Amino acid sequence: MIRLQRIGRKNDPSFRVVVVDSHQGPKSGKYVDLIGSYNPKMDTVSIDGERVKHWIKNGAQVSDTMHNILIKEGIIEGKKKNVLPKKSPIVKETVEAKEDDASAGAEETEEAVSGGSEPASSEIVVEDISKEEEKKEEEVEAPEVKEEVSEEEDKKA
Repeated sequence: MIRLQRIGRKNDPSFRVVVVDSHQGPKSGKYVDLIGSYNPKMDTVSIDGERVKHWIKNGAQVSDTMHNILIKEGIIEGKKKNVLPKKSPIVKETVEAKEDDASAGAEETEEAVSGGSEPASSEIVVEDISKEEEKKEEEVEAPEVKEEVSEEEDKKA
């Protein structure tokens, strides 16, 4: 397999282009042939193109990153490969799916309200309320909150 072997210090990467047995890791140092180098900080690439073609003819596989470098240098031809991790695509929810989720959520809250002895006003979720009704609810809820706060202060004192 033709791949990169990292050399260089911490935060200063540079790579050797090596031919390695596919069962060996690049760090083992047991490479079959050293065919070039790559320095991404300076963007310098020095690869022996004839040796690369020789190894490819003899059945060596090329890693995805090396494949892209070889295409960039013009040693081989083809399309570049995506070497970034594959993520699942973001799927936008349809309006129908949102409505189904909303109706399911409303049913769950109704069950919770009917099952409990004293439902808290913050647990009740109602979705189809006009703005006027929301204002009325806020006016009704506000005095209860003030009473609870004053009761807590009385308990502390």
